[in-house]
Amino acid sequence: MFLYNLIAELGNDIISLSNIHDLEITGITDNSKDIKKGYLFIAIKGFSSDGHEYIEEAVQKGASAIIGEKKIDSFAIPFIQVNNSRKVLGTVAKLFYKDPSSQKIMIGITGTNGKTTTSYLLRQILEENGISCSVIGTIQYLINGEAIESSNTTPGTVELNSLLAKSTDQVVIVEVSSHGLAQYRLEGIQFDYCIFTNLYHEHLDFHETMEEYFRAKSMLFGKLKHSGLAIINGDNEWGERLYKNLLEKRVSTYLIGTAAYTDLQIYDYHSASSSSITLLENDEHVNVEIPLPGLHNLYNAAIAYAVARRMSIKREDILPVLQHFSGVPGRFEIYKDEDGPTMVIDYAHTADAIFYALQTAKQCGAKRIFHIFGFRGGRDKSKRAEMVKVSSGMSDISILTMDDLNSEASDEMIATLHTLHRDYAENKDLVIPDRTIAIKTAIKMGKKDDWIIITGKGPETYKQSFALPTKSDKETVLYLQEKAQRAIQ
Repeated sequence: MFLYNLIAELGNDIISLSNIHDLEITGITDNSKDIKKGYLFIAIKGFSSDGHEYIEEAVQKGASAIIGEKKIDSFAIPFIQVNNSRKVLGTVAKLFYKDPSSQKIMIGITGTNGKTTTSYLLRQILEENGISCSVIGTIQYLINGEAIESSNTTPGTVELNSLLAKSTDQVVIVEVSSHGLAQYRLEGIQFDYCIFTNLYHEHLDFHETMEEYFRAKSMLFGKLKHSGLAIINGDNEWGERLYKNLLEKRVSTYLIGTAAYTDLQIYDYHSASSSSITLLENDEHVNVEIPLPGLHNLYNAAIAYAVARRMSIKREDILPVLQHFSGVPGRFEIYKDEDGPTMVIDYAHTADAIFYALQTAKQCGAKRIFHIFGFRGGRDKSKRAEMVKVSSGMSDISILTMDDLNSEASDEMIATLHTLHRDYAENKDLVIPDRTIAIKTAIKMGKKDDWIIITGKGPETYKQSFALPTKSDKETVLYLQEKAQRAIQ
């Protein structure tokens, strides 16, 4: 594509142009490592490095043109100075990949919890009704039936547009993070359906306040296509507020919740080892069953049902799919031991998500609950105390352990665990820094009808080494169960 075509929609975003002449652009990137001959390099000031420092390297590697925010007086190749490189990158990527979101049925799901489960529920409904579906989200990217390792919940702008262009599926579901919205990763992407699951204390290291977090999440709903629909869980103070805001803006909305004025009313629910919920749809009672325990999963199922119905899929073609849903990796995955405790691996990493996971174990008949969890290094520290209080209050024994250290030193995190235990946990609770030993300890302490809930990592692999030769919570559980079985034999 020619450079003039790529910058045609930038308008007032452009501050100045220098040495501009038409030439063909063979690729675009904001990472100087990916530069090839004929590429357009967009220099972005990041949080740990500044792309403007790599302009010379990009030129040496064969970049044909540069876009950046800093003024450069003399330049050998075309240079476009803009107000906001991040925002411009989205517009340029959309044009380079020929506006791929306009050629799909696009579904964006945002919220603190439930994005992944809702996306997998909806994908299975669509696929089993003959509608091919891509998913771009936390666990992996599923494109044309192929699984691709995910880089972020919401990938960078260029990667996102590239994935959309690659997809031959009819529908694309995107898990939309607040970081992705705040960093303009979805600039130029438009959606047919935008979904709000809930909002709880999370990511305040990045957004600083719940107001700012909510504002970032709300940005998704400004990306609806002209005929698009917002589908909102109203049983959450932030969902109710979003609903009112969108009504004022005359955005088409569809509200889910227990209130009588909702479009899809949650009439009644029952949750144990499996769950069912009664919905009131057009004055008709609809019983929805899913094999996932927990009230939070019933809300996810209600949202998936609502989207499928808005897409004109018949009720009788949705309900059997939900009833036989195959599950989500790392989302309340249960590993039963006939003579020992029941093990659960879950991704929960907020106080509210932990509450629902532990509440679900109680509803399923757990005699005692052991909860194992830790904290991501370099992430929101303000949520940690509440996580400990919820865990300690709802568990018979809460075990603080390691999660990903990221940029934090091991000694610093261990000190944090002991401080949190001292200030917010009870004497019954433990600190066992090695995650695999924490799991092993809980299994030794647990008996039949006890539940051991391991949260925070879900399907993710460990980023540091632990005592046992395992690389994930699932591997650790299976390794210990197999070892125990061999000892019996």
